[in-house]
Amino acid sequence: MYQTLKNKEKTISVIGLGYVGLPLALALANHFRVIGFDLNAGRIEQMKQGIDPSEELESSAFEGKDILFTADAEALKGAHFHIVAVPTPVDEHKVPNLKAVLSASKDVGRALKKGDYVIYESTVYPGCTEEDCLPILEGESGLKLGQDFKLGYSPERINPGDKERTIEKILKIVSGSDEQALEEIARVYGEIITAGIYRASSIKVAEAAKVIENAQRDLNISFVNELAIIFDRLGIDTQEVIEAAATKWNFLKFTPGLVGGHCIGVDPYYLTHKAKQMGYDPQVILSGRRINDGMPAFIAKRLAQMLIQKGKNPSHTKVLVMGMTFKENVADIRNSKVADLAKELMQYSMNVHITDPYASPNEVAKEYNLTIVDNISDDYDAVLVAVNHEQYKNLDIDYFRSITNGAPILMDIKGIYKRPVDHSITYWRL
Repeated sequence: MYQTLKNKEKTISVIGLGYVGLPLALALANHFRVIGFDLNAGRIEQMKQGIDPSEELESSAFEGKDILFTADAEALKGAHFHIVAVPTPVDEHKVPNLKAVLSASKDVGRALKKGDYVIYESTVYPGCTEEDCLPILEGESGLKLGQDFKLGYSPERINPGDKERTIEKILKIVSGSDEQALEEIARVYGEIITAGIYRASSIKVAEAAKVIENAQRDLNISFVNELAIIFDRLGIDTQEVIEAAATKWNFLKFTPGLVGGHCIGVDPYYLTHKAKQMGYDPQVILSGRRINDGMPAFIAKRLAQMLIQKGKNPSHTKVLVMGMTFKENVADIRNSKVADLAKELMQYSMNVHITDPYASPNEVAKEYNLTIVDNISDDYDAVLVAVNHEQYKNLDIDYFRSITNGAPILMDIKGIYKRPVDHSITYWRL
């Protein structure tokens, strides 16, 4: 397979052109002939013009690439090595939503031919590729795994907003349905990945490796979030405690904060879902999720308490929330815990304004029914800096005084700023 792809006798398809699929497709298109498929025709038109709808890539990233962008699933019949990179979120009940990956499996299954390869990059629970996706591929195509086509799984490791660890510089895990599949898949990815290829022993091992990468981070952050709640009651600065503890050589330095996005805040639910299917009720993982999901309510309650201590009725206050995206320096608002924070503040009848230099006002309105303000006022009772965007890092206390009224509160959720020396503004951080 690798050699025919390299000779451009056969074609690679990438299904799903979001944060994961688009940079992957463009990287592959430096060496192979590629079909980039996405259901969203509007996004496809932008890509044809050299525009990344996710605002991660410059227009130069599209130049000189052997790639056809299309929203027509029929075009997949012209490909022989299919890579599925569609979103795998959870629903409102925290249950894995596999609609996109199962739909993509149907599209690929209808295009599948003898000798083809199908590789999944979407984050799933262990067993999903072979137990949920494979039957669809076989059912739609009438072909059989091993006898007619090969299967693989290679978990994505894209880090949105990271200009240093780009796709080529991140070690890539690959797995295959048999030894031949493993080697051919490794060779294809090895053409673009300079950081190296790790061959997992099975597809399930590769799937499990992906979900525990983020579940581990989720648990570590939940631990320091719980510490922040405890230390707040004790009147101790959590960040100072972490700095002191980090002087020990084997201390893992994590910081408290809001845990959202489409990876850390989602992937643990895929693992716990599968665990429950197998008859085991996970304790530690779900405990960490409960803590992290509860942080917006904790912060909102803390602000309400501080306002009351200052003799202010929360329902008569005006609050500015700075930052709406799920992490710094990206436009992605999916599963943003800042949205949860804003709604928690509104539960106290606070007048909440939201600003963000990256987030699309239309997307925020559509996704969360929240409004991004056009202009920042000068009479806020409190300011919450929720995301450490580059534009916020150099703001000083004088700036926050200029947009607030008497006896204001600054809640530095990400711990960006040094604690102010004077007390003209009340400073609080996790």
